[in-house]
Amino acid sequence: MKKILNGIVEFHTTDYVSQKERYESLRDHQQPRYLFITCSDSRVVPDLITKSQPGELFILRNIANIVPPYEKAEEYLSSSSAIEYAVEELNVRHIIICGHSDCGGCKLMLPGKAHTGDMGLTRKWLELAGDVKADIHRFAEERPGLDSHALSWHTEQSNVLQQMKNLLTYPSVAERYNSGELGVHGWHYIIQSGDIYQYNQESRRFELRN
Repeated sequence: MKKILNGIVEFHTTDYVSQKERYESLRDHQQPRYLFITCSDSRVVPDLITKSQPGELFILRNIANIVPPYEKAEEYLSSSSAIEYAVEELNVRHIIICGHSDCGGCKLMLPGKAHTGDMGLTRKWLELAGDVKADIHRFAEERPGLDSHALSWHTEQSNVLQQMKNLLTYPSVAERYNSGELGVHGWHYIIQSGDIYQYNQESRRFELRN
């Protein structure tokens, strides 16, 4: 805890002071342009990898950056309400779903990796990724001998694509997306290299963002 508490002091005496006007301008309202949906993984730091400032990103984090389909919203209010609030109240202009390499949640979707011990809540949450798990099992069966790194890579990207589809089950998201008012983007962040692959709707591939 000492490191964290010392960090509070350092923030207030350095970072806060250098951006005091920005923080004061955010006192009574926020107007972020982006909803950033990503994993709870401690190695993924949205503000850092996007070089964003306070007030620019509205961030939703959960295990494996999952978006509950709209029809199940009543069961998963935390994530679903954040999406609703960002779109309908904050009027964000872009939604980014950012998966990442070495994702623990995605590993549990791999063939033979369904065991989560006593983590009943985690197991229940990952039921939302059933379509991804089915896709990965088919993918693995069609490519016997595929190495674990390639399979994990495909799983993480397949998961991002499924969550993009799930987003469009929300009426307010679909309406604004179809009218061109809202962009939906899929990213795959590689921790060890800092690279980000962005999904290209036209080529239907994740392409390195330079």
